[in-house]
Amino acid sequence: METTEIQTSMQWFVFFNDQLLLKKEENNQYSVPCGAQAPLQQVSDLKIHDVTLTNGKKVKALAIKQPIDENDEWIMIGLRASYEYLPLADYQAAGKASQILYWDSHSRFCPVCGTPMEQKEPIMKKCSNCGNEMYPPVSTAVIVLIRKGNEILLVHARNFRGTFYGLVAGFLETGETLEECVKREVLEETGLRVKNITYFGNQPWPYPSGLMIGFIADYDGGEIKLQDEELSAAGFYSKDNLPEIPRKLSIARKLIDWWLENN
Repeated sequence: METTEIQTSMQWFVFFNDQLLLKKEENNQYSVPCGAQAPLQQVSDLKIHDVTLTNGKKVKALAIKQPIDENDEWIMIGLRASYEYLPLADYQAAGKASQILYWDSHSRFCPVCGTPMEQKEPIMKKCSNCGNEMYPPVSTAVIVLIRKGNEILLVHARNFRGTFYGLVAGFLETGETLEECVKREVLEETGLRVKNITYFGNQPWPYPSGLMIGFIADYDGGEIKLQDEELSAAGFYSKDNLPEIPRKLSIARKLIDWWLENN
């Protein structure tokens, strides 16, 4: 491909906080803006990031200081909501771009000596004073589908936006294995014990910078006793009485769909 073709097809992921700029197309469709230059005027004073995706493709990312009001050409949509409007590859690229921007805004000063950090590579900053290097962090979390006979445990977390029920999840602590984390989180949040913990899959989770690792486990005893600050409700549900469940973009939904298909 010619260099000019690469430039004109360059995708620009423009964010204001978690709102992604999309170009309006026909028939109520949206797309990620492309072009040799940034899609907006007056961005010369903003930091433009070169982002390399997992397939080697390069895109641009920048954070703007003010949201763009919806007009005939542009609309800003939340990153999660963009899943409903973009091809999966573009949604995943937007997720990585948002994580790079989040890291950039949260790594302006050295945590060792307080000196302003200098960007040396697209994903590396270095302190000019003490030499400390910083890279985009990833917070590891587990999520688990718990089976009990022909039912699964579903919970409503207090931080859920909506009325849907999901699966027990939590962050890995220092010194834990993933399986130990599963046991601890389930016991802490629900009072239940689990066994037969098996790996299911994983998913980058850019809200803001996570990796969700999914597991399947079997109920091994105990009565539901909620950790009130984390959960507002929990119960075991069969196929015939499922509450509202998570949307398709999440690994929680992938785990539930797997169970529905195999039981």
